[in-house]
Amino acid sequence: MKLATLKHGGRDGTLVVVSRDLSRCQTVGDIAPSLQQALDNWDEVLAPLELVYDMLNNGHARHAIPFEPGHCHSPLPRAYQWADGSAYLNHVELVRKARGAELPPEFHVDPLMYQGGSDSFVGPCDPILAGDEAWGIDFEAEVAVVTGDVPLGAMPETCAQQIRLLMLVNDVSLRNLIPAELAKGFGFLQSKPASAFSPVAVTPDELGSAWKDSRVHLPLDVALNGVSFGKPNAGVDMTFNFAQLVAHVARTRELEAGSIIGSGTVSNKQGSLFGSSVDNGGVGYCCIAELRMYETIEQGKPTTPFMRFGDRVRIEMKDGNGASIFGAIDELVERYSPAV
Repeated sequence: MKLATLKHGGRDGTLVVVSRDLSRCQTVGDIAPSLQQALDNWDEVLAPLELVYDMLNNGHARHAIPFEPGHCHSPLPRAYQWADGSAYLNHVELVRKARGAELPPEFHVDPLMYQGGSDSFVGPCDPILAGDEAWGIDFEAEVAVVTGDVPLGAMPETCAQQIRLLMLVNDVSLRNLIPAELAKGFGFLQSKPASAFSPVAVTPDELGSAWKDSRVHLPLDVALNGVSFGKPNAGVDMTFNFAQLVAHVARTRELEAGSIIGSGTVSNKQGSLFGSSVDNGGVGYCCIAELRMYETIEQGKPTTPFMRFGDRVRIEMKDGNGASIFGAIDELVERYSPAV
């Protein structure tokens, strides 16, 4: 099943069920006005929502309207929890290698994770707003899951059963603000602005055999200004799967229905800068920082700039037949003027 949130209808928007081919949708206010309400009452609303989904796919929906990603908010415009992991250790290792540091052995058994701001996300086609290009504007293409209620101390097997939905995410980073923030010892805040999620969230069964071992075994396509930038496989080199990431959060707290857990930047191990870009037959990258790391390691300094005003990033995942699963995150970088 595929679900989305239209922007009208208050802060939490209006829940719609979306056809598998992303061409049509239908509001379901009589079942659940918002996605959060659906997640709060998942066992009661699942069957009625699936019935609407079947009718949409069979052409029998009586009140279907065209589905327009540009009219969508993120599936959850705000959430009770947004915790982002770093499950692809290749990405972490590159960051450390670029500054001459080794990867601590505990990173292989204990996931990295930060708690992000979840009071306000932006829509998949909304701009990336920044006040200054000097902040080091970067995209981070990831996969995320939305959970049901997860009890305190839940083991990965239990957590896997509570994964309700999957989404894509652009977890924007302001790279040049990060070092000073981390130096304070309290983590990210200003360097991690509002994230954008894919137009559509899907239930795991929509992925078929591509959903295995709590991982999504499909390439994640990233384009920068219309040129392919990366297509690493999200199921490859993922040290910690989603069940393990959820269990990491649940070790010391309950997770409420509607909690979002991210994978971190999708990254596949590659031999070198010159063999890893899409142009050279490699799988490329899901963030600019990773390319800059290769450049630093192999050439002594980075040469690729971070995003500038007017740049556009597109993040999408397609099935084996080339059909878009989640719709695309398609964002333009724009300057904002601070409120007076």
